[in-house]
Amino acid sequence: MQQAFSIATLWFGLALLATFLAARLKISMALMEIIVGIAAAEAIGHFFGKAAMGADLPGLKFLASTGAVLLTFLAGAELEPAVMRRKWKEVSVVGAVGFLAPFLGCAAIARFVLGWSPDSSWLAGIALSTTSMAVVYAVMLETGFNRTDFGKGILGACFVNDLGTVLVLGLMFAPFTWRTAVFAVASLAAFVLLPVVTPHLMNHYANRTAAFRTKWVLFILFGLGALALWSGSEAVLPAYIAGMVLASTLGTDHIFVRRLRTLTIGFLTPIYFLRAGSFVSVPALVSAPLVFLALFAGKVGAKIFGLYPVIGAFRRERNERCYYTLLMSTGLTFGTISALYGLNHGLVTQQQYSHLVAVVIGSAVVPTLIANAAFLPRHLLPRQIAEEPAATAGPAQKPVEPQESLEEG
Repeated sequence: MQQAFSIATLWFGLALLATFLAARLKISMALMEIIVGIAAAEAIGHFFGKAAMGADLPGLKFLASTGAVLLTFLAGAELEPAVMRRKWKEVSVVGAVGFLAPFLGCAAIARFVLGWSPDSSWLAGIALSTTSMAVVYAVMLETGFNRTDFGKGILGACFVNDLGTVLVLGLMFAPFTWRTAVFAVASLAAFVLLPVVTPHLMNHYANRTAAFRTKWVLFILFGLGALALWSGSEAVLPAYIAGMVLASTLGTDHIFVRRLRTLTIGFLTPIYFLRAGSFVSVPALVSAPLVFLALFAGKVGAKIFGLYPVIGAFRRERNERCYYTLLMSTGLTFGTISALYGLNHGLVTQQQYSHLVAVVIGSAVVPTLIANAAFLPRHLLPRQIAEEPAATAGPAQKPVEPQESLEEG
């Protein structure tokens, strides 16, 4: 037990360090947790050995996996079904192209330029096809675009993009057996029944029993996660859709959502992101910088060249098109989830994983900084927001409440 508390002290000390640095440097907390995880693994591994950090301890792996599941659920729960229905054509087309262009482009670069195996190449395409719901949602909150149809359309397109990633990851790499069929049928039944059963339970028990909502959500997510793992899939895959189908039911209870975010961001996701960073090999990156540059150019380039003309069908003004395109070019949470899935299942080597996570980290920062600095469409903002100096702030210059929202998705 002493070892467990010592390891927990180390990891939450690193989480605090990441929080301080994120606030000081004004960048995403999740991004800083990954960076701190990389640095800590190198330093601790050099002086005490890789096992000293405890990244493979069963308890730590469970907490990290739980963080990924809740993070995925919250990302799905951020969606507004009414907006998705009203702007279905835009979000569907932009989201689909935003997924397919880097998925095919990065897979081709990994296979034919870098010489990776077919499985590694497809996994690279999946990991680099994502859009960061976390970064985009934070920018929407900071700038005020979350109140506009423009911002809501971007968030909807991000959801479709990431949903494509989740579905293809499951379809391509989950083994299709009778267990897969059971998992699919049971998940479908759960997704149909949840919007019906949950409101009934909330009305009868949520106001009488302490933390009933949280216990219900965790019961559903752990149950679906256990079923997914039993079938040979990944626990995060059903969590996204569960969040989406419960968005209209739970999303209106802002106090509950805020508490669930606090639990997830304050306790669980630091372990997930620190652990993801701890598997990155810095020597592997230093020894092959051209691999990083090729994959980064493939991800961002495919997003820009694929999305810019498509977004032009819905947004004619130049700044709107550029801003929309650059925000859709970001990546973070689902990129690291997909890359870590590949590492855990032997689809990519640690060196390949290191390059994928490094590209994901780079794409979380560079497109966002360029978008806010050069292409912010101020004319779409409410006048009182557009006149505020903070409207031009970077992706981490935000008040406390949006900071909590940053790391969910």
